[in-house]
This record gives sequence, C-alpha cells and structure tokens, in this order.
Amino acid sequence: MSQDAVEAAAEVVEERERKSWFIDLRPLRVVAYRRMWIGNGVSFFGFQFTSVAVPIEMYAITHSSAWVGLLGLAGLVPLLIFGLWGGAAADVVDRRKLLLASSTLAWISTLGLLAQALLHVNSGYLLLALVALQSAGFAISSPARQAIIPRIVPGGLVPAANTLAYTTTTAGGVLGPLAAGVIFAAASTDSGIIAAYLVDAVLFTVSFWATWRLPSIPPVEHDLTEERPSAGLRGVLVGLKFLVTQPVLLLSFAVDIIAMVFAMPRALFPEVAADRFGGDQAVGWLFSAIAIGSVVAGLFSGWIGRVKRQGVALVAAVVAWGLAIGFAGLAHSLWLILLLLAVGGAADLVSAVYRQSILQVYAPDRLRGRLQGVFTVVVAGGPRLGDLRAGATADLTSTTTSWAGGGFLAAGLTVVLALVFPALIRYKPPAGTETSANR
Repeated sequence: MSQDAVEAAAEVVEERERKSWFIDLRPLRVVAYRRMWIGNGVSFFGFQFTSVAVPIEMYAITHSSAWVGLLGLAGLVPLLIFGLWGGAAADVVDRRKLLLASSTLAWISTLGLLAQALLHVNSGYLLLALVALQSAGFAISSPARQAIIPRIVPGGLVPAANTLAYTTTTAGGVLGPLAAGVIFAAASTDSGIIAAYLVDAVLFTVSFWATWRLPSIPPVEHDLTEERPSAGLRGVLVGLKFLVTQPVLLLSFAVDIIAMVFAMPRALFPEVAADRFGGDQAVGWLFSAIAIGSVVAGLFSGWIGRVKRQGVALVAAVVAWGLAIGFAGLAHSLWLILLLLAVGGAADLVSAVYRQSILQVYAPDRLRGRLQGVFTVVVAGGPRLGDLRAGATADLTSTTTSWAGGGFLAAGLTVVLALVFPALIRYKPPAGTETSANR
C-alpha cells in the first residue's frame, strides 16, 4: 500500500473516531498523557482503599463518630491552604518536579498510615496528622497535574483528555470501595486496615513511574512587561486578580458552587435510606448512583469534544443536574431515585469536563497553575459546604424540602445567573486551539 493510501486510511479512522458517540480515546495516543492517565487511574483506585480504611480505623480506636467527622476537617483545611499555594508554585517551577515532590509527600503519608497500623499505635491524633499531610500533598499536586494536560495534548483534545480522566477516577471511586469492602469482609478489622494501606502504597508507585517519565515542563518564558511570577502570597493574589477580571471563568466557578452547595444531597442519604427504605442496603445504592451515572456518561462521551458552545453546554448540564436531583428528592421509589441520581451524575460529569476544559484553554499558561489551585479549592470545598447546607436545612424543615428544594433552587439560580451575566453562554473555545509542551 502506498504512503498516500496509508495516510488516507488513517484520516478515515480519525474521522470515524471523532464522530463516534463512544468515549474519545485519541488523547491516549499521546505517550505522556497515556502514562499520566494510567498512573492517575491506578493510584486513585488505590487511594480508595485508604479512604475506606482511615474512618474504620479511627472508629475502632476512638469508638466516636465525632472523631471520624474530624477526619473531614483534617483533610479540608490543608486542601484550602495548599491548593492555592500549590497552584502558584505550578506557575513558577517545573511542573513535573513539583508533581514528583508533592506526590512524594502524599506517598510518605500513606507509608506512615501503614507503619502506624503495623505497629498498633492506636492514636487518633496521629491519624488526623497523617490525613492532613496526605491532603497537603494532594492539594499541591492537583493544580500541577491539571495544568500539565494542556501542555502535552493538542488544545482540541483537552475536553476528551479531561473526560477520560474524570471517567477513570469516577470508576475508581465506585470500584475501589467495593474492592476494599471485599478485603474487610474476608479479614479481621486490623488485617483489613493493614492490607488496605499496603494496596494503596503499592499502587501509588505506578503514579510515580508515570510522573517520572513525563518530559520537563518548565514555566513559560517570562514577558518583561509582565509581573514576575511568585509562589508566595503575591503570586496567589495575582492569580485571584486575574480571575476577578474574567467573567467566563468566574461564572464557571459560580455555577459549580451553586450546583454543589444547593444540590448535593449525600448528607441526607443515611436518613432517607433509614426512613423510607430500611437502612444499610439502600444507603449503599444511594451513595453509588451518582458515580455510576458519571461512569456511564463517560463511556458514551464521544460527542463532548464536538460541542462548540461549551458555555451553553456547561449551563445546560448544571441545570440538568439540579432538576434531576430535585425530582429525585420528590420520588418515593428507590429505583426511581437511583435512576434520577444517575442522570444527575451523568450531567455532573459533563459539567465537570467543560469547567475544567474552559479553564485550561481560556487561562494563559503563566497563570494556569494558580487558577487550577482556585479550581481545586472550589471543587473540594463546594460538596463539603453542600453537606453542611443539606443537613442544616433538613433539621430546620425536612429531608424532602432540603433535597428537592435544593435541586430546583440550584437549577433556577443557574438559569438566572446565565441570563443576567451572559458571558458564559456566549463562550466558545478558540478555533484551532493548539497547545504543546513548547507553548
């Protein structure tokens, strides 16, 4: 076959893949991205074992749900602080080196968890400290990891790359706890905790391998007319100053906060499961339904990268999320609730992909790390504030009012925000956007 015929056949395959409704796998042709994708997916799956084991161990040590609740605070505070700092650092130093250093910090915390379990230290304070250290490592690494993607894949494939990443991590969020549950069902509590930490520590090495094999990703050359990037408070403030002047980015963050604060119902799942459906079996399904919907949507996401009006698509996805959650709150059939939660999860994946893609393409590379830091804080903080809002509203009114009312309110507020400030719904990605490691 001639070279022309080979190229023509390749173009036909490329066009078929581009028009497919199934998940777009083209970013996996980029070797650096493929390694990152494998490493992140495997390590996130492994992290789920730790996320299950830590609260189990904390309760076994303290016999107190209040102490278990403190784990959330121990993880949130470092995330808020180091997420912003890590984003600023990602614009100043080589992102590969920063990712290696921060991943090492998270890995050390996992080894610490394994060591204290093997030694039977039985200290709640030590668990809180190790969780805080692990959260700090994640907070620093996350902005760098996300800011790397537009440097290693073409701009037109950024939505597809983000879809692959979200689908994989969401699948890990479903399968990881199930696998951890198998370990705890087959072993004693102490043995299960040790095994869970060991699995996480071993699988984390795959992420190290992927990061180590990345090319060097230094900061873009500094323009003498611009302020020199800084990893300190000044650098963070420069990123925030840029953010408040960009309506598209501000609105993309705002609709995410609305979606999570007003329409995240997970804090209500235990009570609803107990009152309506008899408890433990139902609550497991409720917690899984949103993630399952996201995974299914990811598998059939080939169309996401073909959408040009990404701002409109983001708004529509958030509205769909709110409506699905609202109607789920009104339903009394478990399977109808699960179906609606899955629809909400599908909408949430779409909105997450577009939020991330808009940020990665819209933001200049010299500020991309700092804005990813803000994104990390918003993504981590929103659901936690949503838990607080849902629980408090349910105590003052009822679970139905808190759940359904929050969903419908989120949908309505998103529509109002989009109409009053139309910059987001007017947004389209730049035509022919290209990014590379040399950009």
